[in-house]
Amino acid sequence: MPVIPESPPILVGQSARMMEVRRRIEKLGRTDSPVLLLGETGTGKEVAARAIHWVRRSGPFVPIDCSILGTLLESELFGHTRGAFTGAVAGRPGLIESAEGGTAFFDEIGELPLELQAKLLRVLQEKEVRPLGSNARRKASFRTIAATNRDLAREAERGTFRRDLYYRLNVVTLRLPPLRDRKEDIPELVAHFLAQRGLRHRLSSELMAELQSYDWPGNVRELENCIERMTAFNSGPLLHTADLPSALAGPRLVCDSPLPAAAGRAQPQPGVRRLDEMEREAIVQALSYTNGDRSRAAELLGIGRTTLYRRMKAYGV
Repeated sequence: MPVIPESPPILVGQSARMMEVRRRIEKLGRTDSPVLLLGETGTGKEVAARAIHWVRRSGPFVPIDCSILGTLLESELFGHTRGAFTGAVAGRPGLIESAEGGTAFFDEIGELPLELQAKLLRVLQEKEVRPLGSNARRKASFRTIAATNRDLAREAERGTFRRDLYYRLNVVTLRLPPLRDRKEDIPELVAHFLAQRGLRHRLSSELMAELQSYDWPGNVRELENCIERMTAFNSGPLLHTADLPSALAGPRLVCDSPLPAAAGRAQPQPGVRRLDEMEREAIVQALSYTNGDRSRAAELLGIGRTTLYRRMKAYGV
Protein backbone atom coordinates (compact mmCIF):
# COMPACT_ATOMS: atom_id res chain seq x y z
CA MET A 1 0.00 0.00 0.00
CA PRO A 2 1.25 3.55 -0.72
CA VAL A 3 2.54 5.31 2.36
CA ILE A 4 3.33 8.88 3.31
CA PRO A 5 7.07 9.54 2.92
CA GLU A 6 8.92 9.48 6.25
CA SER A 7 11.14 12.39 5.28
CA PRO A 8 10.45 15.46 3.13
CA PRO A 9 11.36 15.24 -0.57
CA ILE A 10 14.53 17.17 -1.35
CA LEU A 11 14.49 19.78 -4.09
CA VAL A 12 18.19 20.47 -4.56
CA GLY A 13 19.46 23.85 -5.72
CA GLN A 14 19.84 27.43 -4.55
CA SER A 15 19.38 29.10 -7.94
CA ALA A 16 16.76 31.81 -8.25
CA ARG A 17 14.57 29.49 -10.31
CA MET A 18 14.61 26.72 -7.71
CA MET A 19 14.02 29.16 -4.85
CA GLU A 20 10.88 30.33 -6.67
CA VAL A 21 9.76 26.71 -7.24
CA ARG A 22 10.12 25.98 -3.52
CA ARG A 23 8.22 29.15 -2.60
CA ARG A 24 5.31 28.18 -4.85
CA ILE A 25 5.30 24.58 -3.60
CA GLU A 26 4.94 25.82 -0.03
CA LYS A 27 1.88 27.87 -1.02
CA LEU A 28 0.32 25.14 -3.15
CA GLY A 29 0.76 22.60 -0.37
CA ARG A 30 -1.66 24.54 1.80
CA THR A 31 -4.48 24.31 -0.75
CA ASP A 32 -6.56 21.51 -2.28
CA SER A 33 -6.47 22.96 -5.80
CA PRO A 34 -5.52 20.64 -8.68
CA VAL A 35 -1.97 21.27 -9.85
CA LEU A 36 -0.53 20.70 -13.32
CA LEU A 37 3.24 20.25 -13.26
CA LEU A 38 4.97 21.09 -16.53
CA GLY A 39 8.55 20.41 -17.52
CA GLU A 40 10.84 18.36 -19.67
CA THR A 41 11.59 14.73 -18.90
CA GLY A 42 13.86 14.40 -15.88
CA THR A 43 13.24 17.82 -14.32
CA GLY A 44 11.90 16.35 -11.07
CA LYS A 45 8.13 16.63 -11.47
CA GLU A 46 7.40 13.70 -9.16
CA VAL A 47 9.72 15.13 -6.49
CA ALA A 48 7.81 18.41 -6.75
CA ALA A 49 4.49 16.56 -6.47
CA ARG A 50 5.67 14.75 -3.35
CA ALA A 51 6.88 18.05 -1.91
CA ILE A 52 3.44 19.63 -2.44
CA HIS A 53 1.83 16.65 -0.72
CA TRP A 54 4.36 16.76 2.12
CA VAL A 55 3.37 20.28 3.23
CA ARG A 56 0.23 18.94 4.91
CA ARG A 57 1.04 15.19 4.82
CA SER A 58 -2.66 14.29 4.63
CA GLY A 59 -3.38 10.72 3.56
CA PRO A 60 -1.34 8.61 1.14
CA PHE A 61 0.60 9.79 -1.90
CA VAL A 62 -0.25 7.49 -4.83
CA PRO A 63 1.80 7.80 -8.05
CA ILE A 64 -0.02 6.65 -11.19
CA ASP A 65 1.99 6.05 -14.38
CA CYS A 66 -0.29 6.99 -17.28
CA SER A 67 2.19 5.71 -19.88
CA ILE A 68 0.93 2.14 -19.27
CA LEU A 69 -1.59 1.76 -22.05
CA GLY A 70 -4.74 -0.28 -22.63
CA THR A 71 -6.96 -2.40 -20.40
CA LEU A 72 -4.19 -2.83 -17.84
CA LEU A 73 -4.22 0.89 -17.07
CA GLU A 74 -8.03 0.96 -16.73
CA SER A 75 -7.84 -1.86 -14.18
CA GLU A 76 -4.95 -0.19 -12.36
CA LEU A 77 -6.81 3.14 -12.22
CA PHE A 78 -10.32 2.07 -11.29
CA GLY A 79 -9.85 -1.41 -9.86
CA HIS A 80 -11.74 -4.52 -10.99
CA THR A 81 -14.09 -7.21 -9.80
CA ARG A 82 -13.49 -10.93 -9.94
CA GLY A 83 -13.88 -12.19 -13.52
CA ALA A 84 -13.80 -8.70 -15.05
CA PHE A 85 -11.19 -9.94 -17.52
CA THR A 86 -9.04 -12.99 -18.15
CA GLY A 87 -6.80 -13.56 -15.15
CA ALA A 88 -8.89 -11.51 -12.71
CA VAL A 89 -9.26 -14.30 -10.16
CA ALA A 90 -10.08 -11.83 -7.38
CA GLY A 91 -11.35 -8.29 -7.03
CA ARG A 92 -8.87 -5.51 -6.43
CA PRO A 93 -9.21 -1.79 -5.59
CA GLY A 94 -7.69 0.66 -8.05
CA LEU A 95 -4.98 3.24 -7.46
CA ILE A 96 -7.53 6.05 -7.44
CA GLU A 97 -9.45 4.40 -4.61
CA SER A 98 -6.15 3.88 -2.76
CA ALA A 99 -5.60 7.65 -2.84
CA GLU A 100 -8.69 8.28 -0.69
CA GLY A 101 -8.01 11.22 1.62
CA GLY A 102 -4.60 11.87 0.07
CA THR A 103 -3.02 12.77 -3.27
CA ALA A 104 -3.29 11.01 -6.63
CA PHE A 105 -0.31 11.91 -8.81
CA PHE A 106 -1.01 11.30 -12.51
CA ASP A 107 2.43 11.11 -14.07
CA GLU A 108 2.72 11.55 -17.86
CA ILE A 109 -0.99 12.48 -18.04
CA GLY A 110 -0.53 13.34 -21.72
CA GLU A 111 -0.02 9.63 -22.46
CA LEU A 112 -3.51 8.70 -21.23
CA PRO A 113 -5.68 7.29 -24.07
CA LEU A 114 -8.71 9.39 -25.02
CA GLU A 115 -11.23 6.78 -23.90
CA LEU A 116 -9.70 6.72 -20.42
CA GLN A 117 -9.53 10.51 -20.31
CA ALA A 118 -13.33 10.59 -20.42
CA LYS A 119 -13.57 8.11 -17.54
CA LEU A 120 -11.00 9.99 -15.47
CA LEU A 121 -12.88 13.26 -16.06
CA ARG A 122 -16.05 11.69 -14.67
CA VAL A 123 -14.18 10.52 -11.57
CA LEU A 124 -12.74 13.99 -10.99
CA GLN A 125 -16.13 15.65 -11.47
CA GLU A 126 -18.25 13.27 -9.42
CA LYS A 127 -15.65 12.08 -6.89
CA GLU A 128 -16.80 8.52 -7.53
CA VAL A 129 -15.11 5.53 -9.11
CA ARG A 130 -16.63 2.42 -10.72
CA PRO A 131 -14.38 -0.67 -10.78
CA LEU A 132 -14.02 -2.57 -14.05
CA GLY A 133 -16.78 -5.18 -14.28
CA SER A 134 -18.99 -3.56 -11.62
CA ASN A 135 -22.09 -1.37 -11.74
CA ALA A 136 -21.59 -0.04 -8.21
CA ARG A 137 -19.82 3.25 -7.60
CA ARG A 138 -17.54 4.06 -4.69
CA LYS A 139 -16.65 7.42 -3.21
CA ALA A 140 -13.23 8.77 -4.14
CA SER A 141 -12.08 11.96 -2.47
CA PHE A 142 -8.48 12.95 -3.17
CA ARG A 143 -6.27 15.79 -4.32
CA THR A 144 -5.19 15.75 -7.97
CA ILE A 145 -1.67 16.53 -9.17
CA ALA A 146 -0.82 15.78 -12.80
CA ALA A 147 2.46 16.06 -14.68
CA THR A 148 3.40 16.15 -18.34
CA ASN A 149 6.23 17.10 -20.66
CA ARG A 150 3.73 17.76 -23.46
CA ASP A 151 1.98 20.97 -24.51
CA LEU A 152 -1.51 19.95 -23.40
CA ALA A 153 -3.07 23.25 -24.53
CA ARG A 154 -1.93 22.58 -28.09
CA GLU A 155 -3.01 18.95 -27.91
CA ALA A 156 -6.44 20.04 -26.66
CA GLU A 157 -6.73 22.27 -29.74
CA ARG A 158 -5.78 19.35 -31.97
CA GLY A 159 -8.26 17.04 -30.29
CA THR A 160 -5.62 14.59 -29.02
CA PHE A 161 -6.33 15.57 -25.40
CA ARG A 162 -9.78 16.32 -24.01
CA ARG A 163 -10.27 20.05 -23.58
CA ASP A 164 -12.62 19.60 -20.60
CA LEU A 165 -10.10 17.38 -18.79
CA TYR A 166 -7.34 19.88 -19.52
CA TYR A 167 -9.36 22.68 -17.89
CA ARG A 168 -10.14 20.41 -14.93
CA LEU A 169 -6.44 19.69 -14.37
CA ASN A 170 -5.03 23.11 -15.25
CA VAL A 171 -6.28 25.06 -12.24
CA VAL A 172 -2.78 25.93 -11.01
CA THR A 173 0.34 25.43 -13.13
CA LEU A 174 3.89 24.97 -11.88
CA ARG A 175 6.71 24.72 -14.41
CA LEU A 176 9.94 22.94 -13.45
CA PRO A 177 13.01 24.57 -15.04
CA PRO A 178 15.34 22.48 -17.23
CA LEU A 179 18.81 21.88 -15.82
CA ARG A 180 20.44 23.92 -18.63
CA ASP A 181 18.71 27.00 -17.18
CA ARG A 182 20.11 26.45 -13.68
CA LYS A 183 23.59 25.09 -14.22
CA GLU A 184 24.78 26.81 -11.06
CA ASP A 185 22.93 24.04 -9.17
CA ILE A 186 25.01 21.24 -10.73
CA PRO A 187 27.78 21.13 -8.04
CA GLU A 188 25.15 20.85 -5.30
CA LEU A 189 23.25 18.19 -7.24
CA VAL A 190 26.44 16.16 -7.74
CA ALA A 191 27.24 16.36 -4.02
CA HIS A 192 23.67 15.28 -3.23
CA PHE A 193 23.81 12.23 -5.50
CA LEU A 194 27.18 11.15 -4.11
CA ALA A 195 25.95 11.57 -0.54
CA GLN A 196 22.79 9.58 -1.30
CA ARG A 197 24.94 6.61 -2.28
CA GLY A 198 27.35 7.05 0.61
CA LEU A 199 30.22 7.63 -1.81
CA ARG A 200 33.37 9.62 -1.14
CA HIS A 201 34.21 10.29 -4.77
CA ARG A 202 35.31 13.76 -5.76
CA LEU A 203 35.24 15.43 -9.16
CA SER A 204 38.21 17.18 -10.69
CA SER A 205 37.69 20.83 -11.55
CA GLU A 206 37.96 19.93 -15.24
CA LEU A 207 35.23 17.32 -14.93
CA MET A 208 32.95 19.71 -13.05
CA ALA A 209 33.51 22.30 -15.77
CA GLU A 210 32.55 19.70 -18.37
CA LEU A 211 29.36 18.86 -16.50
CA GLN A 212 28.47 22.54 -16.32
CA SER A 213 29.14 23.08 -20.02
CA TYR A 214 26.77 20.29 -21.11
CA ASP A 215 23.11 21.12 -21.77
CA TRP A 216 21.64 17.95 -20.17
CA PRO A 217 18.69 17.14 -22.45
CA GLY A 218 17.68 14.47 -19.90
CA ASN A 219 17.96 17.06 -17.11
CA VAL A 220 18.49 16.10 -13.46
CA ARG A 221 17.73 12.44 -14.14
CA GLU A 222 20.44 12.30 -16.79
CA LEU A 223 22.94 13.96 -14.42
CA GLU A 224 22.10 11.47 -11.66
CA ASN A 225 22.56 8.54 -14.03
CA CYS A 226 25.84 10.00 -15.27
CA ILE A 227 27.16 10.15 -11.70
CA GLU A 228 25.94 6.60 -11.04
CA ARG A 229 27.66 5.24 -14.15
CA MET A 230 30.95 7.02 -13.45
CA THR A 231 31.10 5.79 -9.86
CA ALA A 232 30.03 2.26 -10.86
CA PHE A 233 33.10 1.84 -13.07
CA ASN A 234 35.61 3.91 -11.09
CA SER A 235 36.51 3.34 -7.43
CA GLY A 236 37.88 6.88 -7.21
CA PRO A 237 38.34 8.76 -5.08
CA LEU A 238 38.94 11.38 -7.81
CA LEU A 239 36.92 11.32 -11.04
CA HIS A 240 38.29 12.89 -14.23
CA THR A 241 36.90 13.88 -17.63
CA ALA A 242 38.10 10.51 -18.97
CA ASP A 243 35.47 8.87 -16.73
CA LEU A 244 32.59 10.54 -18.58
CA PRO A 245 30.27 8.04 -20.31
CA SER A 246 30.94 7.97 -24.04
CA ALA A 247 27.30 8.73 -24.78
CA LEU A 248 27.70 11.98 -22.83
CA ALA A 249 31.05 13.05 -24.25
CA GLY A 250 30.19 11.98 -27.80
CA PRO A 251 27.55 14.57 -28.74
CA ARG A 252 29.81 17.40 -27.58
CA LEU A 253 32.66 16.03 -29.69
CA VAL A 254 30.45 15.92 -32.77
CA CYS A 255 29.03 19.38 -32.19
CA ASP A 256 32.42 20.96 -31.59
CA SER A 257 34.10 19.26 -34.55
CA PRO A 258 33.85 21.08 -37.90
CA LEU A 259 32.18 18.89 -40.49
CA PRO A 260 32.83 19.35 -44.20
CA ALA A 261 29.96 20.58 -46.33
CA ALA A 262 28.69 18.02 -48.78
CA ALA A 263 25.71 17.44 -50.98
CA GLY A 264 22.91 15.90 -48.95
CA ARG A 265 24.13 14.74 -45.53
CA ALA A 266 27.51 15.90 -44.25
CA GLN A 267 29.99 13.05 -43.83
CA PRO A 268 31.73 12.76 -40.45
CA GLN A 269 35.49 13.24 -40.32
CA PRO A 270 37.68 10.28 -39.36
CA GLY A 271 37.34 9.60 -35.64
CA VAL A 272 34.01 11.44 -35.37
CA ARG A 273 30.90 9.27 -35.13
CA ARG A 274 27.35 10.10 -36.06
CA LEU A 275 24.93 11.01 -33.29
CA ASP A 276 22.44 8.29 -34.21
CA GLU A 277 25.20 5.66 -34.06
CA MET A 278 26.23 6.79 -30.58
CA GLU A 279 22.62 6.93 -29.40
CA ARG A 280 22.00 3.38 -30.61
CA GLU A 281 25.18 2.19 -28.87
CA ALA A 282 24.13 3.95 -25.65
CA ILE A 283 20.75 2.18 -25.75
CA VAL A 284 22.38 -1.20 -26.34
CA GLN A 285 24.84 -0.59 -23.48
CA ALA A 286 22.08 0.47 -21.10
CA LEU A 287 19.98 -2.59 -21.91
CA SER A 288 23.02 -4.81 -21.43
CA TYR A 289 23.87 -3.15 -18.11
CA THR A 290 20.28 -3.65 -16.84
CA ASN A 291 19.94 -7.20 -18.23
CA GLY A 292 17.17 -6.08 -20.55
CA ASP A 293 15.17 -4.11 -17.96
CA ARG A 294 13.73 -1.38 -20.19
CA SER A 295 12.40 0.77 -17.37
CA ARG A 296 15.80 0.83 -15.66
CA ALA A 297 17.56 1.38 -18.99
CA ALA A 298 15.35 4.40 -19.67
CA GLU A 299 16.26 5.79 -16.24
CA LEU A 300 19.96 5.34 -16.90
CA LEU A 301 19.64 7.10 -20.26
CA GLY A 302 17.62 9.94 -18.77
CA ILE A 303 14.62 9.45 -21.07
CA GLY A 304 11.06 8.22 -20.68
CA ARG A 305 10.10 4.62 -21.35
CA THR A 306 7.92 5.50 -24.33
CA THR A 307 10.82 7.48 -25.82
CA LEU A 308 13.10 4.48 -25.32
CA TYR A 309 10.61 2.17 -27.04
CA ARG A 310 10.34 4.50 -30.04
CA ARG A 311 14.10 4.77 -30.41
CA MET A 312 14.60 1.03 -30.00
CA LYS A 313 12.15 0.49 -32.82
CA ALA A 314 13.77 3.17 -34.99
CA TYR A 315 17.27 1.69 -34.48
CA GLY A 316 16.13 -1.93 -34.75
CA VAL A 317 17.30 -2.76 -31.22
